[in-house]
Amino acid sequence: MTTMTQTSARFREFKMPDVGEGLTEAEILKWFVQPGDTVTDGQVVCEVETAKAAVELPIPFDGVVHELRFGEGTTVDVGQVIITVDVAPGTPEEAAAPVQEPVEAPAPAAPAADEPKGRTPVLVGYGVAESSTKRRPRKGAAPEAAAVAAAVQAELNGHGAPAAAEPEAPVTRPLAKPPVRKLAKDLGVDLASVVPTGKDGIITREDVHAAAAPVEAAAPAPVPAAEPVTAEPSAVPAPSASARETRIPIKGVRKAIAQAMVGSAFTAPHVTEFVTVDVTRTMKLVAELKEDKDMAGVRVNPLLIIAKALLVAIKRNPGVNAAWDEASQEIVQKHYVNLGIAAATPRGLIVPNIKDAHDKTLPQLAEALGELVATARDGKTSPAAMAGGTVTITNVGVFGVDTGTPILNPGESAILAVGAIKLQPWVHKGKVKPRQVTTLALSFDHRLVDGELGSKVLADVAAILEQPKRLITWA
Repeated sequence: MTTMTQTSARFREFKMPDVGEGLTEAEILKWFVQPGDTVTDGQVVCEVETAKAAVELPIPFDGVVHELRFGEGTTVDVGQVIITVDVAPGTPEEAAAPVQEPVEAPAPAAPAADEPKGRTPVLVGYGVAESSTKRRPRKGAAPEAAAVAAAVQAELNGHGAPAAAEPEAPVTRPLAKPPVRKLAKDLGVDLASVVPTGKDGIITREDVHAAAAPVEAAAPAPVPAAEPVTAEPSAVPAPSASARETRIPIKGVRKAIAQAMVGSAFTAPHVTEFVTVDVTRTMKLVAELKEDKDMAGVRVNPLLIIAKALLVAIKRNPGVNAAWDEASQEIVQKHYVNLGIAAATPRGLIVPNIKDAHDKTLPQLAEALGELVATARDGKTSPAAMAGGTVTITNVGVFGVDTGTPILNPGESAILAVGAIKLQPWVHKGKVKPRQVTTLALSFDHRLVDGELGSKVLADVAAILEQPKRLITWA
């Protein structure tokens, strides 16, 4: 029986929660605390990235941080312990130190007379830190064996017989986190031969990879990395001048995007239709709304009018706002519109949505769009904000692109791509004039949206952008 009664009484564990809807893992982006820091109930201790978003995790109890189980950049399964907290920091360490062995293990040998009574708990996976105190002799190690080892080492060094042996200088265990130890084992690297570059002598993943790589030429000693003890690099390592390839781990948002796009592309039969439209009047409306006192304090741009145009088109053609239920073989008609807005962020493409966008006035829609974009750029979009979307808009025009063939967001029936708005020659009232023109592309799921319905939706959006007054007459 290997009970941990003392540990559980003093040290509480915080496990990686499921911060989304059925997620199985998350990557630790940043720790806000370090061992020895005091934390309080509700304090944010780290930021993690799931397959959907970056989320801050608060600790649910008070205490002093005892151990961070994983470093930054590590992907952790839901349910794994990520941090332990000492909830009774005033308790003597002898009475409540973490149990390192089964309770029925034989009693350790008596300590040396000059050994201090107190002992510092060893962090799992880090070995024993160097200190000025003398070390306890290794249990079961014979003096003769230590003398023989010292003699052999001296001979190898060419010094002949060793000087008086120092009993307090046994070989210490290299300092490395558990994931790094596993990496070294997989690569067949002896950690004792690895030169550490991490803070306080911690061996990092780069150190292990460097030791495993064939040595092509003598290189200068690596510069110690300025990173916390618990940190492992989460950014893509900078390639050397001679590097021909860089490998980037697929995880977090990027992994979710890849899986979702493959699933969508090979599940829903996509159809994409295009229309080029004169949006000169829409651009004039945008300029007028910017001066309108009712729109003061909110951002007004062409995307706002396009979003409203799509909502009106859905109202006129409600069949496009639906989903395909494969399990029950049913088309699920949605009587609400959660309007997704594709946003490019430093962590990849995400699609948060505006809940019940169909019920919002133009100022309310403008405010919601502004909050959505700002939150996405800050990397603070919650998983809930990206769930339950029904249709999506992707604005590729901001990159100067005319249009594209967008892939459906999984579970949705349609996505509208908006191209760049450019001044082009256009036939207007029988004459060729410079006009503001853009190209729209609507992709839809052909299982539930046929060509006629898709064409009507796209034509309605185009008609509104050409004559914005239809927002009043059609709404």
